[in-house]
Amino acid sequence: MLSIKKIGKVSKRYRHLRRYQQIIGIILKYGFENIIDAMKIDRYIESGLGLIPFVKSHEKVEKLSKNQRIRMGLEELGPTFIKMGQVLSSRPDLIPVDLLNELSKLQDHVPPFEFEHVKTIIASEFGKPHDKIFDSIEEIPFASASIGQVHRAQINSNDQIAVKVQRPGIRKSIETDLEIMLHIASIMENNIEEVALFKPVKIVEEFVKTIEKELDYSIEASNMEQMADQFKNDKTIHIPKVYFAESSVRVLAMEYIKGIKADDVDAIELAGLDKKLLTRRGADFIMKQVFEYGFFHADPHPGNIFVMEKNRICPVDFGMTGFVDQSTREVFVDLIHSIATNNFKLTARLVCEIAEYEIQPDLTSLEKDISLFVSMHLSKALKDIKTAKMVNRFLELCATHKLRIPPDFFLMMKAFISIEGTAKKLDPDFDMISHAVPYVTAAKYRKFNPSRIAKEFMGIARESYKLLQLFPTDAVEIMRLAKSGQLSFNMKIEGLDKMLNTQDQTSNRISFSIIIAALIIGSAMVINSKVPPMLFGVSVIGIAGFTAAAVMGIWLLVAIIKKGRL
Repeated sequence: MLSIKKIGKVSKRYRHLRRYQQIIGIILKYGFENIIDAMKIDRYIESGLGLIPFVKSHEKVEKLSKNQRIRMGLEELGPTFIKMGQVLSSRPDLIPVDLLNELSKLQDHVPPFEFEHVKTIIASEFGKPHDKIFDSIEEIPFASASIGQVHRAQINSNDQIAVKVQRPGIRKSIETDLEIMLHIASIMENNIEEVALFKPVKIVEEFVKTIEKELDYSIEASNMEQMADQFKNDKTIHIPKVYFAESSVRVLAMEYIKGIKADDVDAIELAGLDKKLLTRRGADFIMKQVFEYGFFHADPHPGNIFVMEKNRICPVDFGMTGFVDQSTREVFVDLIHSIATNNFKLTARLVCEIAEYEIQPDLTSLEKDISLFVSMHLSKALKDIKTAKMVNRFLELCATHKLRIPPDFFLMMKAFISIEGTAKKLDPDFDMISHAVPYVTAAKYRKFNPSRIAKEFMGIARESYKLLQLFPTDAVEIMRLAKSGQLSFNMKIEGLDKMLNTQDQTSNRISFSIIIAALIIGSAMVINSKVPPMLFGVSVIGIAGFTAAAVMGIWLLVAIIKKGRL
């Protein structure tokens, strides 16, 4: 587990001060001085900004948009921040759509680390030297990223494998950055109202969970195994084999894929492969995952999809996957059907069922916006529909109505966009939406499959039977408690305390008014009867009564005015 501690006041003695200075310096460099000022950083760092070298933003940087500057700043801040940006690029529930699109451009190119570190890590993970694990391993990696790098190796005399090795010290480096990140997020949340709306502390805490999974290669191995099981009978899809005996938390050994990147059109043509067939199979790969299995590869960009001999599709890099349960998939299918049949009232309700929200949206207003959305994006020839633009507009529509699309659901939409982008290069006339129609139809009819209905009915019957078994025992227990006087009911009615307080206040005012009236009437009678003692021919008791009534009346009037209600 990552060891993340919340930081209090940051002093000169703070062990991460140099990194903290570097981060604040880059924030200043990219023109976010206003954020540093609003954070009131001198409250948290003993020497304030004096510890941080002021870097004036370059004129070229100032001409860039705010979102571009955020992306460039994250790239300069290094692996942890790049990863966080990449994770946020799939979280429309946490950040605005325009920033989400910019963060999707983040580049994750990091120089490789030395082979001596590779040997040390392998020996540490398996308790024996690398040459006792692999027959041979190439010293120069063929791929390098922020978390690890990949080397080609050989085992069992002739099995070519790819070995992904985690960067040395990456966990400690990430923990340091995350502690600082969490501290900055908490300062922002406490001092900047506009930023607080996006709950930056929650964003960092969510990121910690995600990066924890990426640092454990055994999770990626499990993802590959699950995906391979889904497509075990599909000869058009090839999932790389995992070598579990040669894998661990920091080392992942898998089949080395000799293929062509899906967007390398020239190489595909040179190899004599069928571009149209590859396009259909790539689309089928996504459709089956989403509509049939629910578990899907969440990052199928061209660099992660290879094509092999016999026009087979081979996805790689299973660090990012998504899962949409059966009920959500069925709501999605119903959503598509409601749009196709122009039943926008149902569409609005289904969108609310998929999304998350704090306040119930105005369904009439949402229905009107959905109707306009459909007329703008779906009332044209299928081949002219731009899926990426349509998804962005849909996210903006949801944001307008304060609806948040769940991360896995968005990853599913993003997977469609990635595959469609590659498909357009291989077959410009390919129509992703019309290709999805049979899958949507099949998913809709699967709901009414007799075997499934029977299975669900058996589940209901089983639960009902359990309830019937427990009911007599529970009923006897309730009766026993009632007879012994131990049975009690606790009821909490929201807002009742406020109503009772108001009622008590009103009753007190009425009682006070009656007392004042009684004093006035009584005092008048005393004065009229000339009850002694007398002062200047007027009863002293009567004067005292009138004075008390006046004081109490003024007191009551002031209390009413303070409450703002006369």
